[in-house]
Amino acid sequence: MFPCHIFIYSVLIVVTTENYFSTCALNNFKITELSYKKIFFFWLPLAGTWLMMSVEGPYISAIIARMADPKYNLAAYGVSFSIALILEAPIIMMMSASTALVEDKLSFRKLRNFTFLLNLILTLLFLLILVPSIYNFLALDLINLPVEVAELTRKSLFILLPWPAAIGYRRFYQGVLIKYNMTKKVAYGTIIRLAAMSITAFLLYSFSAFEGAVVGAFALSAGVVSEALASRLMTSGILRHINDPDEGSSNDQLTYRRIASFYYPLALTSLLSLGVHPIVTFFMGQSRMSLESLAVLPVINALVFIFRSIGLSFQEVVIALMGDRFENYRRLRNFAFSAGLSVVAILGFIAFTPAADFWFHTVSGLSPEMTEFAKLPLRIIAVIPGLTVLISFQRSVLVYSRITSPITLATAIEVTMIILVLFSGINLLNAVGVVAAVSAFVLGRLASNTYLSFPFGKVRSKNSV
Repeated sequence: MFPCHIFIYSVLIVVTTENYFSTCALNNFKITELSYKKIFFFWLPLAGTWLMMSVEGPYISAIIARMADPKYNLAAYGVSFSIALILEAPIIMMMSASTALVEDKLSFRKLRNFTFLLNLILTLLFLLILVPSIYNFLALDLINLPVEVAELTRKSLFILLPWPAAIGYRRFYQGVLIKYNMTKKVAYGTIIRLAAMSITAFLLYSFSAFEGAVVGAFALSAGVVSEALASRLMTSGILRHINDPDEGSSNDQLTYRRIASFYYPLALTSLLSLGVHPIVTFFMGQSRMSLESLAVLPVINALVFIFRSIGLSFQEVVIALMGDRFENYRRLRNFAFSAGLSVVAILGFIAFTPAADFWFHTVSGLSPEMTEFAKLPLRIIAVIPGLTVLISFQRSVLVYSRITSPITLATAIEVTMIILVLFSGINLLNAVGVVAAVSAFVLGRLASNTYLSFPFGKVRSKNSV
């Protein structure tokens, strides 16, 4: 199965580049003359990690599509995953927080306690949503899901209950790993996550009577819990050597109020970005051909994410390699431009040739009718990976310059544009749900890119690059 090949190749990327990067720890990676070859090999293991993560969606969707009632189960899996994403959003930036704030035992303990409290709040909120009266209002009245899909979605959500806490737990400890230059262990955690997910999915698919959406939820939960435990175990050596704070140090004054103040804008950006998924689900539930749209969107998104991962993995590369005086800007820009063109060209080739039939029907297991239905939205959204490379480059230059507020505002503009396009397309133009959704994603990202071009241009002019 093709997603499994991606997983294998990604593992090989991480393993075969380990020796190269063992002498090039992130904080000590000094480059006097940056070449495209050096950029490539610096970026390669990060891309491998993101590619491994991109396997999740296609693999689980392919299994669900081969089980009974694939249309209902794919739709339920997509809805439950969207809800899980919005509940995950406030905790997902904890990796950045722990990387920035953990300096000693005191700061470690305070941020760990903050993480645990946030995990508890999100888990209680998850349970509140599953209260029958509240859930029925959300699923049947608000989103307007078919009864069969709503029932499958609720089952899946119960199984995904550990999701937000496991995400917060492992991202906290992954930040500690990054802080102490053990980034390759983050990749090892991803390998463990995908292995646990794959084994769970295969065993339940082969030997259980669970519905497809439930199998997918079990696989996701098994994966994130395994990765969370692995991340904790891999930090054991670090935790034994973290020192007590020096008297009068800045972290000696670290309070929970300061942590909350630091973390709030990070959580808000993530919440805006991930929060759009249930909004899209809500609008598609009101649209023409809603069931078909809910079924194919996760399959399309899973394919597109494989190519988006190239851009997502490039952000840390730019921050790390820019140079003290932006001396490496042009080479990084050229590399990003080439990467963006490449991913758009490859995904475009798939979208406009019989390769789309191979992916949707042979790999993902969609019926011939659903395969034809998925082609048009894929062609519309094929440009998104290139725009992802662009926005990652824009964001990384701004973060490197310590200018972060425009990033949050750009995300708000993107979400607003998505909502406006969805509302107009579905309620005014009577568009097919998935067509309106992918059009909204493209126009929203274009709006975000356009806004960021202004602060990005100021930074570029200031540094004469």
